[in-house]
Amino acid sequence: MSRRKPQVSLARSDARAGIALISPTLVIVIFMVVLPILWTVMLAFRPLSLLNLIATGLFGTDFTLDNFRTVLNEGGFVESLVTTLAYSVLGTASAIVMGLVAALALRRSFRGRTFVRAAMLLPYVAPVVAVTFVWRTMLDPQFGIVNHWGTRLLGWDEPIAFLSQRSSEVSLFGLEFGVPTALFSVIAFEAWRSFPFAFLFLMARLQAVPATIEEAAQVDGATPSQRFRYVLLPQLLPTIAVLSILRFIWTFNSFDDIYLLTGGGAGTEVVSVRVFNFLTARGDIGLASAQALVLAAILAVFVGIFLWRFAPKEEKT
Repeated sequence: MSRRKPQVSLARSDARAGIALISPTLVIVIFMVVLPILWTVMLAFRPLSLLNLIATGLFGTDFTLDNFRTVLNEGGFVESLVTTLAYSVLGTASAIVMGLVAALALRRSFRGRTFVRAAMLLPYVAPVVAVTFVWRTMLDPQFGIVNHWGTRLLGWDEPIAFLSQRSSEVSLFGLEFGVPTALFSVIAFEAWRSFPFAFLFLMARLQAVPATIEEAAQVDGATPSQRFRYVLLPQLLPTIAVLSILRFIWTFNSFDDIYLLTGGGAGTEVVSVRVFNFLTARGDIGLASAQALVLAAILAVFVGIFLWRFAPKEEKT
């Protein structure tokens, strides 16, 4: 019995020390994450606006599903949801492809590689307000450098309003079709700004690939494309899968990039911008909260499908 008492007291001391260490983080998570989520859920089921908030009070109205009916039946929500999906999927895929190309290009050692690698991180670490201002200036139809080069060197008939033009007619092989100009512009910005994140992950994974595997494939006569497809790509697939889900979640909830570039106009209104507009322009707190919950539910469905379909494969690899 005398031996067990010191062990019990030591275990209790360790438990108290652990609780004391995680208590600050736990308090922050509760007040900064849990309570705002619960507050948003409660607001989504109540007909509240900025005009009647004081008169209604915190618990002055009954809970109802009217906000969700309005969100699902009101025109524009489905269109903004499709825009959000297109923006998220294309932006995520483009960022990962650009990061993969950059990682493969900077894999071998050369003079100045450290400087080039550090320069690759500039789009990701630069303030979003600064880089959006630079892009808006570059793409300006009057004095932007992109339109200057396009009209002088590429033979454009007239400048293109990349951030304010909803669509442009493009002729290819005798066929004319519309291209969502503003949406593709913000997708290009998202890919450019996010590819350093994918570059870091993929570069780290490439550095961990044993050089003997690729050397053996080269001795066997494999071409560079075959070495990439059958040697490097299988090693990168788990990392690409993790990057895909992380970038998709962040891009799906992205707000500042699109709002600073286009304000959600010209066919670029994603759901997060729509929630902001409902809250600020219309002052409808309940409707904005309901849209935020619908957005979170849709995102949870996509994440669940990913985990169900791809997580077991990643564990096997």
